[in-house]
Amino acid sequence: MFIKNVWYVAAWDHEVTKEGMFNRTITGVPVLMYRKQDGEIIALEDRCCHRGAPLSVGRREGDCVRCMYHGLKFDSTGICVEAPGQTRIPIQAKVRTFPVVESHRWIWIWMGDPDKADPSLIPDTQWLDHPDWRSLDGYIHYDVNYLLICDNLLDFSHLPFVHPTTLGGGADYAAQQPKVERMDNGVRITRWAINIDPPPFAAAVKDWGGKVDRWNIYNFTLPATLLMDSGMAPTGQGAQEGNRDGGIEFRGCQAITPETENSTHYFFAHPHNFSLDKPEVTKSIHQAVVDAFDEDRDIITAQQKSLALAPDFKMVAFGIDSALNQFRWQVSRRLEQEAAEEALKKAAATPAAAASNPQTAG
Repeated sequence: MFIKNVWYVAAWDHEVTKEGMFNRTITGVPVLMYRKQDGEIIALEDRCCHRGAPLSVGRREGDCVRCMYHGLKFDSTGICVEAPGQTRIPIQAKVRTFPVVESHRWIWIWMGDPDKADPSLIPDTQWLDHPDWRSLDGYIHYDVNYLLICDNLLDFSHLPFVHPTTLGGGADYAAQQPKVERMDNGVRITRWAINIDPPPFAAAVKDWGGKVDRWNIYNFTLPATLLMDSGMAPTGQGAQEGNRDGGIEFRGCQAITPETENSTHYFFAHPHNFSLDKPEVTKSIHQAVVDAFDEDRDIITAQQKSLALAPDFKMVAFGIDSALNQFRWQVSRRLEQEAAEEALKKAAATPAAAASNPQTAG
């Protein structure tokens, strides 16, 4: 099961064009996206209402889409406006549409109740297109359940072991206990490592001449979005008190979007605010992140395969699991809330309920 009434990242802006059609499965639902001639993004269920053929293998006709199985044509609101050989089109001939918002180069989609799709709930990822920050676009496909990726991101103590030559550092980084704070829709994690060696990716872009103080401060919010203030500065100058002079800073943006129960879309970028005139630095940082995330995928994919062999396996909790345990609890709570709301909605829609309610009985 997946949380429905939340915003998921569906694509990078460049993936959805005016000329073609783009399809991607999100929370188990096939979605077709395209841009109208005025640039507006449309998201339809990628399934013709007639015989269930994918509309994505059809063709664009202006701002409409034609299914190439029996020729039904749908407008941008999902309504069938033409059926070859028929003058009368059934009123129920339409496909589901989804609210979409384009914000700071990410295309967000709402898979739940359209009436609850409040754009103000979309996380602020301004660093993805801010002129004072630089990054490259990232996307990785995982053949694992999305919650295993969330677990990985909620506990950075794995960095020295999974990423020793990329984002990691020494075991002294893993030994630092993070501060975990519960939020209404997620958790906030603060981790400082004082007087440590700079990790390989940072040593590749700056000569530090000694130890550094490193920070990772981030919000991880439902459904699975990570926004992080991270970086490092020369040790001993008071970075923890706010003096980041001579340091480097990043604003990591990561979004985990379930494809199915056992596959996931992973969108990411690692904007930096230094060496803005040196694209080779941006490329170096991006490649280090890609390499590290490939390392994550390797271990998490192995974990998924191991867990699939033992459905009754019970994980043993450690102190380092505080953040991921709190986040999983919030996911479970939201799923229970949505299930209860859906049950009430169905109960209210039954004939018996309508007959007993004078306001709905007509």
